[in-house]
Amino acid sequence: MDNKPTVVMMGLGYIGLPTAALIASRGINVTGVDVSQSVVDTINEGKIHIVEPELDGLVHHVVKNGLLKASTAPVTADVYLIAVPTPFKGNHVPDLGYVESAVKNLIPTLTKGALVILESTSPVGTTHKIREIIYEERPDLKNQIYIAYCPERVLPGNVIYELEQNDRAIGGIDEASTDKAVSFYKHFVKGELHKTNSQTAEMCKLVENSSRDVQIAFANELSMICDKANINVWELIRLANKHPRVNILQPGTGVGGHCIAVDPWFIVSEFPEEAKMIRAAREINNYKTEWAIEKVKNAALQFKIDNGRDAVIACMGLAFKPNIDDLRESPALHVADQLSTDGFNVLFVEPNLREHSVYELTSLSDAKKKCDIMVFLVAHNEFKNLNGEIDMQVLDFCGIRN
Repeated sequence: MDNKPTVVMMGLGYIGLPTAALIASRGINVTGVDVSQSVVDTINEGKIHIVEPELDGLVHHVVKNGLLKASTAPVTADVYLIAVPTPFKGNHVPDLGYVESAVKNLIPTLTKGALVILESTSPVGTTHKIREIIYEERPDLKNQIYIAYCPERVLPGNVIYELEQNDRAIGGIDEASTDKAVSFYKHFVKGELHKTNSQTAEMCKLVENSSRDVQIAFANELSMICDKANINVWELIRLANKHPRVNILQPGTGVGGHCIAVDPWFIVSEFPEEAKMIRAAREINNYKTEWAIEKVKNAALQFKIDNGRDAVIACMGLAFKPNIDDLRESPALHVADQLSTDGFNVLFVEPNLREHSVYELTSLSDAKKKCDIMVFLVAHNEFKNLNGEIDMQVLDFCGIRN
């Protein structure tokens, strides 16, 4: 694939849009496909619908130069990438409905020699399932196309850099598919491209995030132990990490996002008897969020006893991690929403969002004026500048005051 291929990107969300824009920036014609007409219209205007550093300028550039076009339907291309959500049904069973829908939508446009790559986080065996779906509807393409899996491994807030620089694990349904996919990613990835099979690549993605989840669970469990022992967990971790072979992560409100908070369940659902530690880590990190809610409630009830009125609680940060606008699986949002649902007077503070369809957002300056209890849930940069300016009660679940 030395000549520049034409590309279809199925899904224009937090991964699909940056990937499509980066590919287009290499002079490759990309058609981005999304089910949302408003997303399609926004991108075709050279604008973006998500917050991600450097993405707005990149999208504007490639759209202006005619290299990226958005549509609600796929077109015939050399390469098809699928980056759609893979949520859960009940009991944390993976829902592959979006993936299957994307595959079925592109099937009519497939031609001999096409390359189909799944990037969505998926249970082991999903890439082979895609092959079955395609061959069932298009038996004429049997052994005539290439199918592979290549998971993204990027950090929101630094997506453009990491898409280009990070190593990738690439696994095809056969060796020819792996080689074809590797040749394609060489167009825009500077990191090393590691060849494997599709099942190993699928599991690799799940294992990476499960490993992080287990490490975070240790820190979160430690924070609750330290709270009971009246020990500053931030100081403890700082000192423990002076050991040359110790690297404890920072505790938080829980674990959110569409990767670390979700991917371990893919393993647990497939291997329920074996994945004991992975399941325990998920339960610990989810419990940390409920623990935080109870800590805030207790503080608010004590305030009412002491002052004879309900406390105004400012929930500082709603995103799942610092300095982004992504609310997916956010423990901070869950804390704020649960407190509000339970009848507490809550101010929703998220400096990375201008507005929200459900919650009325409060500015940072208004929150400082109005609140009685300030609850730090996410360590946004804007909150770090508050040191020395706060005279109300503070609950810090993300270490921003340390």
